[in-house]
Amino acid sequence: MTFLQAFIIAVVEGLTEFLPVSSTGHMMITTALLGMKITPFVKLFTVAIQLGAILSVVFLYFKRFFKSIHFYIKLFVAFIPSAIMGLLFGDWIDAQLENVFGVAIALFVGGIILLFVDKWFQSPSIETEEKVGFLKAFKIGAFQCLALFPGVSRSASTIIGGMSQGLTRQVAAEFSFFLAVPTMLAATLKKLLDFYKEGLSLSGQEINLLLFGNLIAFVVAIMAIKSLLNILNKHGFKAFGVYRIIVGAILILLFLAGINIAVV
Repeated sequence: MTFLQAFIIAVVEGLTEFLPVSSTGHMMITTALLGMKITPFVKLFTVAIQLGAILSVVFLYFKRFFKSIHFYIKLFVAFIPSAIMGLLFGDWIDAQLENVFGVAIALFVGGIILLFVDKWFQSPSIETEEKVGFLKAFKIGAFQCLALFPGVSRSASTIIGGMSQGLTRQVAAEFSFFLAVPTMLAATLKKLLDFYKEGLSLSGQEINLLLFGNLIAFVVAIMAIKSLLNILNKHGFKAFGVYRIIVGAILILLFLAGINIAVV
């Protein structure tokens, strides 16, 4: 991996981690378009740079993370479903990271769903994160399990999950940001552990690439979070739905035409 490739992938991660368009799916497509060989380090890189993106949440919402222990318990409760599913189906999930056609289908179907989300949940009753109880947090966390398949989008599934529990678009989006912190931290640590369990180690160059990628993802994610809240409050989900449908449709058509954008 070159620094230019690392920069491109990190920008894609930072832009898409908190948008309802699937960061994992976009990074898969990006690595395929860059013609990169999917080595153990490349897989590690695409997961580990999510740490940089989630640190942007801590940076932007610094005071929330020092408000009360109740906040952390709530995030832990919401994290439980995906943690269990990740441990049970980790190998299957890892195998799907090479299924670009599956990502195309998930993007397309998810896009159609986003076209109707605003109509489904028109009467939110929870306008602050403090009013989200443990049961609602757990249910939102259950929605996050849908994103274990690349292309679904962790952000989309948790925001929709939040809105289904009566949260406003902004509160649902912010809770999704907060839930990303333990989720992505755990995913990064697990991927690092798996990497070393395979008898592999990081070279000095690879460590520099990881640090560089996390820095870029951090900076870009800050801008993406602010943009997402602005778009959601003014326009809702339709623009993201249309984008997903277009990208998914293009990939599906390419596949049907025999032009298979696949990882190496």
